[in-house]
Amino acid sequence: MYYTAGRAIHSLPDGPSVWGVTSLDNEIYVMRWKKREQIEVYNANTYRFQCSLTVSDIRGFTDMTICEHYRCLYLSDHLVECVHRVELEGVDTLWPVNAKPSCLSVNSAHNVLVTCRVVRTIKEFSTRGELVRELRLPGDVVNPCHAIQLTNGQFIVCHGARDDAVKRVCVVSSDGRHVVQSSPGSDSDSPAHLAVDDNEFVFLADVNNRRVTLFSPALSYVRRVVSCDELRWRPRRLHLDVRRRRLYVGETEWKDGKFTAGCVEVFNV
Repeated sequence: MYYTAGRAIHSLPDGPSVWGVTSLDNEIYVMRWKKREQIEVYNANTYRFQCSLTVSDIRGFTDMTICEHYRCLYLSDHLVECVHRVELEGVDTLWPVNAKPSCLSVNSAHNVLVTCRVVRTIKEFSTRGELVRELRLPGDVVNPCHAIQLTNGQFIVCHGARDDAVKRVCVVSSDGRHVVQSSPGSDSDSPAHLAVDDNEFVFLADVNNRRVTLFSPALSYVRRVVSCDELRWRPRRLHLDVRRRRLYVGETEWKDGKFTAGCVEVFNV
């Protein structure tokens, strides 16, 4: 897969802060921080708004991903410390994580991977919330934000807050114990979210540098896919639609000590 610098082709409407974006078939799902109708659904071809889904009992908004196999959404809630499972027909349930969940992904076994930043673990759950396993990350993986499992069982992890000495993307062994590889010479500042394509090229949302960076499967720097000049705010969430070659970038504005607005920019990559 050859990727050029991203070309902006559309912006979804402004609104409350965006904490998740994903897609399935011909629909785009956007999660916003609000009391009702938190998930907005758009047509992936026309970008027209279609409907909203309301998630009951959600209080915190951290991330959202989708499972094509079970045809459901998963939302992480850092205030209730749980994952909400939302069927596309609108029925929702939740299960406890017993730690503050950060970002989410779904692996090839159709299980949910929950990255828990404070306790530095990856927790794997079945679609019904049964804990499959819990992996403690190595000591130098501080403040992990997002993990995605590769086809060989290893994990791509981005970690590091603004004041941490190490902020990077790395590959962690399948048992979670060792860093196998890391991005050399990375100057990422608060790496927040990942997207990985079928060939295991890695897209990184670099929050404070206000850009999206592309790395090779060996984690060598390839190019800046989205620059700060193409974004209004800070990129915090990503989703890659491989079939359409569309990269969805969820941006959020931070103003006067709070998150005030958000949007999703669509790039052709």
